[in-house]
Amino acid sequence: MRIRHLITFLIALPILAAARQPNVIVIMTDDMGYGDAGCYGGTAFPTPNIDQLAKEGMRFTDFHSSGPVCSPTRAGLLTGRYQQRAGIPGVVYAAFNKNRHHGLQHREATFAELLKKAGYATGLFGKWHLGYESTYNPVHQGFDRYVGYVSGNVDFHTHIDGAGVADWWHQDKKVEEEGYTTHLITKHTVDFITENKEKPFCIYVAHEAPHDPYQGPGDPPVRILGKPGLVYDHREPDHAARAYKEMMVEMDKGVGEIMTALKKHQLDEDTFVMFFSDNGATGPGSCGPYFGMKGTLWEGGHRVPGIARWPGKIPAGTTSRQLASTIDVMPTLLDIANVSPSKTHPLDGTSLLPWLTGGKKPQKRIHYWQYGKALAMRDGNWKLILNAGKPPKARKNLPNINWSAPDDGRETLALFDLPKDPGEQVNLAQQKPGLVKRMSRDLKAWHEEVYSEATPQPSK
Repeated sequence: MRIRHLITFLIALPILAAARQPNVIVIMTDDMGYGDAGCYGGTAFPTPNIDQLAKEGMRFTDFHSSGPVCSPTRAGLLTGRYQQRAGIPGVVYAAFNKNRHHGLQHREATFAELLKKAGYATGLFGKWHLGYESTYNPVHQGFDRYVGYVSGNVDFHTHIDGAGVADWWHQDKKVEEEGYTTHLITKHTVDFITENKEKPFCIYVAHEAPHDPYQGPGDPPVRILGKPGLVYDHREPDHAARAYKEMMVEMDKGVGEIMTALKKHQLDEDTFVMFFSDNGATGPGSCGPYFGMKGTLWEGGHRVPGIARWPGKIPAGTTSRQLASTIDVMPTLLDIANVSPSKTHPLDGTSLLPWLTGGKKPQKRIHYWQYGKALAMRDGNWKLILNAGKPPKARKNLPNINWSAPDDGRETLALFDLPKDPGEQVNLAQQKPGLVKRMSRDLKAWHEEVYSEATPQPSK
């Protein structure tokens, strides 16, 4: 009888193993540009571990953040919806005289909440930036474990935010923990993998690097408790470039440590990993061939590196030209885990799994952006951008536009054929009036729709 039970158990083992849901890890960097990593043409510093992800997975060349700055992209990522619907169209600032009391409202469903209900252990390590009040803490938004900071950025050593407030949390309690932010984020991620290796897990790794303040592991603190802003300026010549390089190198090492942990626990082939940035680069970084940078709706502000790896499922060393966005990450994770989205919160994003694993050819898609007064829309190869602001004088081939007009009520616009003009140099609005009219109408209709459904924020 015992032998029979043993044989039955051994036969069932492969079935039990196959039934385990895949692990998922989302790694998002902060202010990393399209051209920073070696696999995207970067040469300023080595990124061997990010490059290895690309060698072992799929590299997107038309991947975008849903916003050109921190908070909006994070809201879109976590909900799979345009962040305007989620009530986070702009930055949630640390300053007490701004909107520090805003945050991601509990009525919004995050991928962590849905995966947790499906039996996943969920963890977030690093930057939150979706609410400073304890009610908005990630542990109340679906994450079993949270270690990190809730503001837009902290001193990498003292963990003090821009308003002079201590900002390092374990769960929903502030703690003091020594260490360089990038190293701590990696450490706690690896620990979580080790602790949860026997069950499916979902980990959101939200790096601070390479966001300012520009501090390498050996740099001194730049903030002290109770004093807003930078209180110690240690900028030697070329400080930002030197520190940015060190920050990227340390973050890249962290990616390698996470992958090593997966292999150590024999979880490598059972884990989907996706890597991308929350928006375009700032001054020290590179947006590659694209015009603009963080905070703008030019391509450099939102076209970012995007890499997906899943051995045996995603063909190694492949490249995709498919238009994709950070709002596609949540439906992709749910698809991988075979979990249904919330019925009350329809997703704007689309699962990327058919392109990642099925060899689906690139298809025409439509995507929208809005930040401040600027609006933009992709319709296949075409990009329309409204009220984008005045470009540098060097861009002489954008005729017939009064680029100083946005503040006086007149609308500025430009139309680009991106495959032919990735640098957004040649405005075709005059040649394509019918297309401009249609896209403008659709873009404004989208803008009106998302704000009519927007989750409200508290007045105070």
